[in-house]
Amino acid sequence: MHFASNLIVAIGIGAVTIVLLLGLINMLRGGSPNRSQKLMRWRIGLQFAVIVIIMGVLWFRS
Repeated sequence: MHFASNLIVAIGIGAVTIVLLLGLINMLRGGSPNRSQKLMRWRIGLQFAVIVIIMGVLWFRS
């Protein structure tokens, strides 16, 4: 069970990292500001979800 919860957390962190990098790349290349804003909003939502998942895993393990 620990492996599954670690995997879920790792996938979530990876998703946040990918969205962050996509947003930064778009911004640095001078891409659409709307796309950068949308990606950053996705990042915030994903970060919230991952924090909730991490807190749930910690609560479940204790």
